[in-house]
Amino acid sequence: MPDNFDQLAALIRGRFSELSPQFQMGAAFLLDHPDEVAVSSMRKVAERAQVQPASLVRLSQQLGFPGWNELRDLFVARVRTRPEPLTSRARSLVKGHAKDALAHDLLVAHQHNLEVTAAHNTRVTVEAAKLLRRAPHVHVAGFRSCYPVAFGFVYGYRLFRSSVSLLTGEAGTLEMQLRGIEADSATVVVSFAPYSVEAARVAEAALEKGSKLIAITDSAVSPIALNADKVLIFSHESPSFFPSLVAATAIAESLVAHLLALEGTDAVQQLELAEQSLHAKGAYVP
Repeated sequence: MPDNFDQLAALIRGRFSELSPQFQMGAAFLLDHPDEVAVSSMRKVAERAQVQPASLVRLSQQLGFPGWNELRDLFVARVRTRPEPLTSRARSLVKGHAKDALAHDLLVAHQHNLEVTAAHNTRVTVEAAKLLRRAPHVHVAGFRSCYPVAFGFVYGYRLFRSSVSLLTGEAGTLEMQLRGIEADSATVVVSFAPYSVEAARVAEAALEKGSKLIAITDSAVSPIALNADKVLIFSHESPSFFPSLVAATAIAESLVAHLLALEGTDAVQQLELAEQSLHAKGAYVP
């Protein structure tokens, strides 16, 4: 029996094709609307999922639970463990008595996040890089605090590959930019809880267009990860008021490094040309 929502989602995804049509409808609703499941009665969930209440009971049992209530407990626990509001964390930081140790504690947290993230992603990073290399065009998106991660990835990648673009949505143009996503492309989306609407929309568009989707996120069941081809998970614990993005940046940098290594001599030549051009055009102080 799964112990948490992440394990449940992984179990459902792994066994989805084996489930009956009724169970598939119920299971899909559980993953697509976890907030509703946490606060709704079984009868209401069954109505929204367009299945019989008895089907939810039997689905729960098929997934290893004694009944519906035990399965629903995982959804309730998920809601309770949502990220603490930034304001609450800021108040705690101001009232705290450990300000002198804050700089040290931040560095310790960054180191921990990097270690946890590395343990999760060593194999997947190489697989994601190979997927990106095969795509004729790569689209990248990260909004709000995740924008620097996405921008840094694009900046480094474009030094040796031209067919990489950043989806920014400036002046409300995101929907127009999403038209450029094609079936044989790859799309990288960066987001963590609470997940930005724009990031979810990019992931949705990538799936609609048949683009390969790579999610850089904080959970295997985040809105951008559930249907992704590759999921790179980063830890963002921090004693500060705002989550740490050090590990997310490390993933982006690692991807760029792997891509250069995979491309080999041709990529090095492109990088050399880019460097020469930047210096020749006065991009740097002499």
